Amino acid sequence: MSTEGFISTNEAAGVLGITRQRVLQLITSGRLPAEKFANVYMIRRADLQQVEGRTPGRPPKATKKVGERGNR
Repeated sequence: MSTEGFISTNEAAGVLGITRQRVLQLITSGRLPAEKFANVYMIRRADLQQVEGRTPGRPPKATKKVGERGNR
């Protein structure tokens, strides 16, 4: 299989503005498709669009309504 049209996890991290480790997490969770060549993951540049527009970070916690009690 040719690696033409593929980029490395380091290059993908640079394009997405995240760490290489986060790219690997996206791959192993199935959110970012990748091919494994020997022991190196390679990503199709077109597949980066699947995670490019995501909001970084964790989703905000739900806020409590006035008068609602906690679970203590």
